[in-house]
Amino acid sequence: MKGILKITLWVYFPRFKNVNQPKKLYSRTIYMCNHAASFMDPLAVVGSQSPIMFFMTRSDIFTPVMRPVLWASHMLPIYRQHDGVDTKKKNEEVFKKCAKILKNGRNLMVYSEGFTDNVFIRRLKPIKKGAVRIGFDTLENINWEKNVYLQAVGANYSDPNVVGSDCVVSNGDPICLNEYKAAYEEDKNKTISYLTQKMEKEMQAQITHVENADLAPFHEHIMRITRKGMNAIDSDFRIPLLERWKYSKKLANWFNENEVDKNVDLIDLKARLNAYFSKQEKLGVEETPLYTVLSNQRKKIRDIVAIVLLFPVMILGMISCYLPYKLIKSFVEKSFKRSVFWGSVKMLLGFVAIGVYNLILLILLTQFTALSAAFGFLYFILLLPIIGVVTHAWFKICSKHKKMSNITQKEIDEFGQERTELKNEIERLIPVA
Repeated sequence: MKGILKITLWVYFPRFKNVNQPKKLYSRTIYMCNHAASFMDPLAVVGSQSPIMFFMTRSDIFTPVMRPVLWASHMLPIYRQHDGVDTKKKNEEVFKKCAKILKNGRNLMVYSEGFTDNVFIRRLKPIKKGAVRIGFDTLENINWEKNVYLQAVGANYSDPNVVGSDCVVSNGDPICLNEYKAAYEEDKNKTISYLTQKMEKEMQAQITHVENADLAPFHEHIMRITRKGMNAIDSDFRIPLLERWKYSKKLANWFNENEVDKNVDLIDLKARLNAYFSKQEKLGVEETPLYTVLSNQRKKIRDIVAIVLLFPVMILGMISCYLPYKLIKSFVEKSFKRSVFWGSVKMLLGFVAIGVYNLILLILLTQFTALSAAFGFLYFILLLPIIGVVTHAWFKICSKHKKMSNITQKEIDEFGQERTELKNEIERLIPVA
């Protein structure tokens, strides 16, 4: 499953980086991660890193049919008040299982915020004490004979619902809970609260954290104009991913350290940016095609050549990938009310559907045509993911080419000067490079 997931992540996040990645499979560590994108978080973090991890998820998905699969996937149920059971008793059983997992040298992944925002926001919500408490419960259970660690992890996405976007998984340094034995035995609650606050700061350091959620759109608009940050569409992808991630973090930290919402010039800039992007949306103009035209970076001939040359691959991709994915896309968007689940579920179910669909096609072709089984196997393993990526790229090139062709001289005149003024104002007021 982990091997398949790596291929899936490569397709979904072609620009993916792990920072300070832990190397040990067994380390008796509780990894505390932000919960920015619901089910995408365990896929991206656990699927891309070496340690053997178990993680807790909502109990209502543990149906009789799914329970064996979820247990095999290292998932543990966590019970909430509205689940209609004795949550305290049920969760105590799960925490005992967690203690056994840690005792045997494996690791836990805990999403310490406890829930995901309905709309993706670059921030860390206040974290809960459960992870620290599990660590100390485990130490008491094993009489403090082995070391148990806490480690902060940050999942950073340009946009978890956009195929072909970016992801950075950043890891802090481990903290050994055994070093706090004396403090814990003196005052358990105080020590748990202190370490929870400490880990919250550690987790914030691993991500782009905009303290004031109301300023998150302002932060995003600045990244889109400067093109230096981690916006999924409006970024300069020639800048290395880690540099763009660091810019996004530094910009958020500058927001947190300055009274942005009390600065008259910044309030005016925020309003102008809102008006600029609102006007684009109203007129059906998009930032990246507009910027490409304004900066004379359009490569019209190159785009046309790419569209023509990749057309046969696109046809093959439509047959091999688009048809099963279209069914999954429709099913997911009708079945899940919260769009925050869409990206991760589409990614997993889409990959499974495409795999099963093509496996059936190849079996039929090898049975009734001269196609060899060896070629069918190589196509399935090596070529199919590449064909899917190329097909997606073909549609992106076509879409951008069409949008640039539709931009009028009037729109260039209207937006060009305002964009230049906004960029200059950002550089004057916000000293973040």
